[in-house]
Amino acid sequence: MANLKEIRNRISSVSSTMQITSAMKMVSAAKLKKAQDAITAMRPYSNKLTELLQSLSATLDADSGSKYAEQREINNVLIVAVTSNRGLCGAFNSNIIKQTNILINDVYATKNVSVLAIGKKANDAFAKQNRVIGNKSEIFDNLTFDNVSVIAEMLMDKFVSGEFDKIEVVYNHFKNAATQIIMTEQFLPIVPVESDDNINLDYVFEPSKLEIVEELIPKSLKTQLYKGIRDSFASEHGARMTAMHKATDNATELRDQLKLTYNKARQAAITNEILEIVGGAEALNN
Repeated sequence: MANLKEIRNRISSVSSTMQITSAMKMVSAAKLKKAQDAITAMRPYSNKLTELLQSLSATLDADSGSKYAEQREINNVLIVAVTSNRGLCGAFNSNIIKQTNILINDVYATKNVSVLAIGKKANDAFAKQNRVIGNKSEIFDNLTFDNVSVIAEMLMDKFVSGEFDKIEVVYNHFKNAATQIIMTEQFLPIVPVESDDNINLDYVFEPSKLEIVEELIPKSLKTQLYKGIRDSFASEHGARMTAMHKATDNATELRDQLKLTYNKARQAAITNEILEIVGGAEALNN
């Protein structure tokens, strides 16, 4: 009977776990809808703004180029690693940490690389390497454009001052609830587009083209960073919903197996008791 008691305890434990994972799945599904709508509505604007800015920047003279487009020798690199503050979301965080380590150890192995952590998981991973220059995990408590703009302005200031020669952002791009794509985007300097003779930029600029570009660049960079963090936020809930769905399915399967094992053990125990009773009765008769 002790064995049966152990199995009953395991069934109870697995059932409790299944209730927790099921509840977390439903919570993530509810948050995912809102986050998905936000990033889906924002992408067309962000992509068009970036495309327009790069096209205009490509037509400017080299002497009138923006301070944010300055190409210089790369010695100091800053990687903005966007993870989540919590776990239980599959490989969501580990993929970002892995990609960031590839950049640190392979792509920029001969450079001085620092990390700006957006998310507690990134901070925990890279603080051990003494590479973290800042932790902006609190951004997810109130994810707004204004709050992200503060971070973007800090990055722009660090680039203009020469503290960093290149800044890249690593985040999860939301494709659907089950699929997140690791993205590495160059934040600064601005990536120039290749000239294309087929592109018609026969526009009338008022005020001048240079003034428009100088006004658009900070706004475009802030929008680019906001889009990346929003993308990651939606991906987090999608990854957690998928992970909790799989965990619930696994818990259900394990519970069913334990119930089957329990029933078999119970039947065996009952059979043994019957055999003992029959054997005892025969012994008395003899």
